[in-house]
Amino acid sequence: MATAVRPRLSAAETALLTRRITLASTVMALLLVTTKALAWRASDSIALLASAADSGLDLLASLVTFFAVRYAASPPDAEHRFGHGKAEAFASLMQGGLVFASAALVGREAIMGLIDPQPVRQEGLALAVMAISTVLTFGLISAQSWVLKRTSSVAVAGDRAHYATDLASNLAALVGIAAAAWLGLHGLDALAALVVTGLLLWGAISVFREAANQLMDRELPIEERERIIALVTQDVRLTDVHQLRTRASGPYVHMQMHVDLDPALSLQQAHAAVVAAEKRILAEFPSADIIIHPDPRGAAEPHGGAFAESALGKRGLNEA
Repeated sequence: MATAVRPRLSAAETALLTRRITLASTVMALLLVTTKALAWRASDSIALLASAADSGLDLLASLVTFFAVRYAASPPDAEHRFGHGKAEAFASLMQGGLVFASAALVGREAIMGLIDPQPVRQEGLALAVMAISTVLTFGLISAQSWVLKRTSSVAVAGDRAHYATDLASNLAALVGIAAAAWLGLHGLDALAALVVTGLLLWGAISVFREAANQLMDRELPIEERERIIALVTQDVRLTDVHQLRTRASGPYVHMQMHVDLDPALSLQQAHAAVVAAEKRILAEFPSADIIIHPDPRGAAEPHGGAFAESALGKRGLNEA
């Protein structure tokens, strides 16, 4: 039995949600980097500097995402017949690089702080800024998670990874600043920044992995592929869906497959059955680009070039 999956949004609906959340992300990053930079100047906290540097690169990454999701949602043109969806994956790669750069900067400052610990000034201001930053970041991550449940945008996922790391860095900075200010353990401020470095590196790896999956045309989740087959075979005239290949590209989903039909059907009847199957798929995957190749049941010869009836193709979904 096929697993029920959440119907995907149309490309227009996806574009609207991603545009709104990336705008919110950009405004949030600008607010955070300005506030943290001012607070760092007043406090000289290494942990706060680390968090401000992280937010600064978050701002750059959010700007990249802001423009990438708009370009990715633009319709296909003569030079890009499959659309521009992979702009989101390229944006995620850039985000990953920026996170690595942030980790290098934060790590350097953390090591310098461990070698020569400095007292934290204006610790109350520093703690207040980090507390407000933590609350705002948590709110943004919650909104991004809500959007991702509906769009599966790899660019927004990369942006959320930034802010998830930022949230963890804020908490680490809070602990470090509090320990330095109230316990006199100034080295913990720098140690908190070093923890942030590790979190940044982990976040960068996650971003790279998600972007690579889309750039390498990784298949859709097994549940969605099973649902596609179930939708096609609702018509008893369509059987044995094989050579199903799927991939995501930004807000779009591309899928192609072969399906067996009764060879006694007329061309018009076969065409009508295939079109009806496409409409059933589009009802749940409205941003899909679909190709269904009909085969005469029991009389089809092997075909398909490099992607013909290979062992992988014959196994269907079993390889997952």
